[in-house]
Amino acid sequence: MDATTSIRKRRRGALFSGGFAHFIHDGFTDCLFVLLPLWASGFGLSHAQVGFLKMCMSGSMSVMQVPAGLLAERFGERAVLTAGTLLVGGGFALVSMADGFMLLAVTLILAGTGCAVQHPLASSIVSTEHEGGSRRAALGMYNFAGDLGKVAVPFTVAAIIGVYGWRTGAVSYGILGIFAGIAIFIALTRLGLGRRREHHKPDAVDAPPPIKGWGLRDPQGFGVLSTISMIDSAARMGFMTFLPFLLMAKGLDITGMGFALALLFAGGAAGKLICGLVAERLGILRTVVLTEVATALLIFALIALPLTPALVLLPLVGIALNGTSSVLYGTVGDFVVPERQARGFGLFYTFGTAAGAVAPLVFGIVSDAGGLTMALSILAAMVALTLPLCLMLRPSLAAVSRTA
Repeated sequence: MDATTSIRKRRRGALFSGGFAHFIHDGFTDCLFVLLPLWASGFGLSHAQVGFLKMCMSGSMSVMQVPAGLLAERFGERAVLTAGTLLVGGGFALVSMADGFMLLAVTLILAGTGCAVQHPLASSIVSTEHEGGSRRAALGMYNFAGDLGKVAVPFTVAAIIGVYGWRTGAVSYGILGIFAGIAIFIALTRLGLGRRREHHKPDAVDAPPPIKGWGLRDPQGFGVLSTISMIDSAARMGFMTFLPFLLMAKGLDITGMGFALALLFAGGAAGKLICGLVAERLGILRTVVLTEVATALLIFALIALPLTPALVLLPLVGIALNGTSSVLYGTVGDFVVPERQARGFGLFYTFGTAAGAVAPLVFGIVSDAGGLTMALSILAAMVALTLPLCLMLRPSLAAVSRTA
């Protein structure tokens, strides 16, 4: 096998393995939106408690993403990604045994800790193998695979719940996650990907010194990019946590909820591709501005519309809501040196996930105090904060383009 063929094989394998991990893990995080209304009804939870449960999973994901990147530098992405996938599968199986608010919180923290490894490590594997190649396109496909998980898993789990109940739905997908962890380990081992890197001292006197710190090429640009991601993630997580409650208030049942979320996430999956193409024509910043403005307007429309028109609008909401993230994710690698990709992605995802973790609790408190309509309206208005940040990011993107 010649060098070119070997590189292509590794890149395809990295993309497939990373995409599969993204599919499985996003399935875990997003089928939670089906379960939360059922727990609220079954255990008598307030919106603030619902937001707290979402924060338990998202918060543990946020806290553990940088440690996951650091562990990967010591043990390799393969070992840590596998362990995390096994942990989230086991944690979700334990969720099915919970009989109240506190046990739900504890098991979701465990599941979120396992989910923390996927974004930084799978992104790192894909990004590193496509260094000097079509990195942005590869990361776009990787994100698209995650959105397929968002579409398929909530719909399937909702169907299982409709027949057998939420406990069976949760334990079934938990067991599938355990098998997925084993499959990921086998695939990465056969491809020789995600191994522990050996660090040797340079032999030559004039060899470049080892990379220290976070390896950020442009800390200010990375910071602004991360801030935009934080606002985007907070709006997305807050909206998706309480969208089921909005739709149920309009008359939707649990079976229809799986279909509604499938519509939303299908739009999100399409948005990753559509916005990538739009970014090629309009540029990154104009695309972010377009998607964020559309997100705010569509959320206001959903609040006002009755059920049927609201369902029709959901794919468009998904396009706007999720389109921004793929544009942002595809830019992270440009701000981080290759040797620190896992750490850099871990830091970026930590910022975004932390904001997304806190948002459901904050907007749950607002909803309990002033109503769901007020909470979602404030959330939609918050998206406008990204617009001045886009102007601040422009010089950094221009500098990256000149050095690329």
